Amino acid sequence: MDVAAALAFGTPHLSFYQLTIEPNTRFHHEPPPALPDHDLAADMQELVAARLAGAGYGRYEVSAYAKPGRECAHNVNYWRFGDYLGIGAGAHAKVSLPDRIVREVRFKQPQQYLAKVAAGDAVLERREIGRDEVGFEFMLNALRLTGGVSAALFAERTGYPLAAVAPSLGEGVRRGLIDADPARIVATDTGQRFLNTTLEMFLPAARQVAERGVPIAIVEAPR
Repeated sequence: MDVAAALAFGTPHLSFYQLTIEPNTRFHHEPPPALPDHDLAADMQELVAARLAGAGYGRYEVSAYAKPGRECAHNVNYWRFGDYLGIGAGAHAKVSLPDRIVREVRFKQPQQYLAKVAAGDAVLERREIGRDEVGFEFMLNALRLTGGVSAALFAERTGYPLAAVAPSLGEGVRRGLIDADPARIVATDTGQRFLNTTLEMFLPAARQVAERGVPIAIVEAPR
């Protein structure tokens, strides 16, 4: 019914993803609604994808569907590891400088944020993305896109050669999670379906294991 209601509005862009129970929400403090198990969630995802495809929507990102030419530009910028400014309470930012990449988070509570702005610095957290984590940070975004990204974008956006993640990419190709096309970085259908497993290969510890040639089993959702 949610899909039918959304389609009835005729909107050119739709986002569909599973509900999570977060702290400091009514769902967390009161009896939560019944959530689907892994099998039902997978069936729901397939049903939504088929229904939207039949209505002319293309899935361009893990949880985003759009009519042709109506993809969300600012979201695509995130997934392509682009920069963005964080303005407002709780806002996030990513800024690339000549010698480093910095992520920032503003203070979340509006009154506190305004007080910090008046004091001259509303940044709650600021951290640099280190060399050992930049590969994972890039893939965490880029592999969400169903069409992936150009392989050349890795060096352009991170400042490091693609060779920095070559062992993990090779492992992903071997396991059928990453497409073998050397010109693009894109997850296969299996890699998209089990995206968390695909991304684990790019974590620093996982990459070290892959470089030693130790196989890592694909962890699938319970069936």
